[in-house]
Amino acid sequence: MVIDWNQRETNNDRRLRAAEYVRMSTDHQEFSTRNQSAAIRAYAGRRGYEIVHTYADEGKSGLNVDGRDAFIRLIDDVESGRADFSAIFVYDISRWGRFQDPDEAAMYELRCRRAGVDVCYCADQFENDGSIGSSIVKTVKRVLAGAHSHDLSVRVFAGQANLIRRGYRQGGAPGFGLRRMLINQNGERKGSLGRGEHKSIATDRVILVPGPEDEISIVQEIYRMFVEDGRSERDIAATLNTRAILTDLGRPWTRGTVHQILINEKYIGHNVWARTSFRLRRAHIRNDPEKWVRINDAFAPIVDRNIFLRARAMIDARSERLSDEAMLDVLRLILEGHGQLSAIIIDEAEGCPSSGAYRSRFRSLLRAYALVGFSPDRDYRYLEINRKLRALHPAVIAGITAGIGAAGGRVISDPLTDLLTVNAEFTVSVAIMRSFLTPAGTLRWKLRLDTALNPDLTIAVRMDEHNDRTKDFYLLPRLDIREAVLRLCEHNGLSLDAYRFDTLDRFYRMAARAAVPRAA
Repeated sequence: MVIDWNQRETNNDRRLRAAEYVRMSTDHQEFSTRNQSAAIRAYAGRRGYEIVHTYADEGKSGLNVDGRDAFIRLIDDVESGRADFSAIFVYDISRWGRFQDPDEAAMYELRCRRAGVDVCYCADQFENDGSIGSSIVKTVKRVLAGAHSHDLSVRVFAGQANLIRRGYRQGGAPGFGLRRMLINQNGERKGSLGRGEHKSIATDRVILVPGPEDEISIVQEIYRMFVEDGRSERDIAATLNTRAILTDLGRPWTRGTVHQILINEKYIGHNVWARTSFRLRRAHIRNDPEKWVRINDAFAPIVDRNIFLRARAMIDARSERLSDEAMLDVLRLILEGHGQLSAIIIDEAEGCPSSGAYRSRFRSLLRAYALVGFSPDRDYRYLEINRKLRALHPAVIAGITAGIGAAGGRVISDPLTDLLTVNAEFTVSVAIMRSFLTPAGTLRWKLRLDTALNPDLTIAVRMDEHNDRTKDFYLLPRLDIREAVLRLCEHNGLSLDAYRFDTLDRFYRMAARAAVPRAA
């Protein structure tokens, strides 16, 4: 008879309580959370444990803990003493995380162990018993788990770079005067992609093509006004706004939006990519120009190459004429006028080199800030997120309007306020809620209701942790919501979550109309 000394007592009355943590990243479908859970429960049962809690992160990357709400909640439950279990079972080390620093994975395990909760890896062939052998094996496996993500990142980057060199577009809005065209694997055009639309077939590709003639003529006019007439970006923006011409995002023109048209090489048909990097979910970095991936003449140009080069030379000369100290003097004046600095503020300032010029001259904006005595006391990335969400708002309004129409309802949209009047019966306001991460690692959303418009119903669109996609919706009737400002967390209780919906189907059914037979 062979005795398994690792086998615990299996009497159900004496089973130990345990939790399971399962995670699936989108590029590892073979590690489905259901399969992980089945293997974990079989393993735990053999060890005399009963799984009493499940923490699941579906479709979440293991590079760090950002967005892994279940993992964060698990650590919080363990350290706060709320955990009513003595062990955590994980399928293997890679499911715990593919941290690029193996010490980070070890740190989270150590925090659990110090709170009296063991971490057990079911599929890895070692006992996590604190021995020297297990510690060495764990470290190696953690390094390999992180290396897998690194190698995958390298392969993905190489694949994307290859597509760029073949003349295909890799994400991003097309820009004013251009459109995204979907083509199949044979290079045949399938149709134009609208704002917010994406390809659904993996073998399809996207290229840029000239947009409507009126937009093309406006782009060309911008270049003529800048190069031939010597007008500034702000003056050009004012002219376009006077003529009630809107940008591709449906917004008024600013110095910055005109400036972007004057410096972007896509208008002469060049495909340029990797100006910035965000590999392995680390901080965005601005790459040196020699690291950019480019192919010239990839698309049909809508601006003459010579006038583009003249405009670029004029823009570059503005900063080249200035010494480092002169550029910093301009930055100090902007700081005095605004009390703070950001790329948006710099790009909108008249007579100032662009934020890109400061990055190029001083290697980074933060270094330029430091040289003029400005130290950001907060993360100003929210400005860029807000700008992105403002740009998303017209597309959301258009989608809701289309949904009402498809349901048989009628809607009138006020062009000034975006207030929707549905079936001439009730008004609707649409608000997009930006998510933000608290110091404790949890997500929060803040909604300020429009008390001036006083709509009958507010559709609050809650964004995901990266502010890239819609998470869910709240349908908030004016009669039930008394507060002007609402602060939401992941789970808000019945008083608020009763108004939460995964889709707007319920709202569209409210707007639907059925024909009533005429009385005889």
